[in-house]
Amino acid sequence: MAIDVALRLAQDADLDLVEVAPEAKPPVAKIMDYGKFKYEAAQKAKEARRNQANTILKEVRFRLKIDTHDYETKRKRAEGFLKAGDKVKAMILFRGREQSRPDQGVRLLKKFAEDVSEFGSVESTPTIDGRNMVMVIGPLKNKSEAKAETNAHKAAEKADKVADKADKVADKAAKLEEKDA
Repeated sequence: MAIDVALRLAQDADLDLVEVAPEAKPPVAKIMDYGKFKYEAAQKAKEARRNQANTILKEVRFRLKIDTHDYETKRKRAEGFLKAGDKVKAMILFRGREQSRPDQGVRLLKKFAEDVSEFGSVESTPTIDGRNMVMVIGPLKNKSEAKAETNAHKAAEKADKVADKADKVADKAAKLEEKDA
């Protein structure tokens, strides 16, 4: 449709001719109220900002000489962070003579990365930062996917609880009917 025809149609309807997709070939325009268009665009942008998930860098610190139970606790904590869609910064704190054994630190961090590989992948290899050795592990799922999965899991659990309650109520009602009969 020609632009002048579209403008005339818009004026006849007391509306505006709004270019919706300027980059399209040919550009797409709609006959609508421009104020409404601006409002809806602002609402979409606001919703997108609200739903945008910010990935947070969580930190897990441990020493070179760490007991197996302590290591497992730190590993589980890191897995929780990765499941939630956050990055994990694994940091080994070196003290005294431990600083002369960076190879053991690299070995420990690689073992740690291998143990949490189900939930995340290494983003930066082990590097020495002063007295510390640092490695960053990123989640396999982004934050919004992890959040959606968690919400779906919670909704399923809630539905199961409601179904169980409904079954119990139905059983009680059946027992009462049997008693009355």
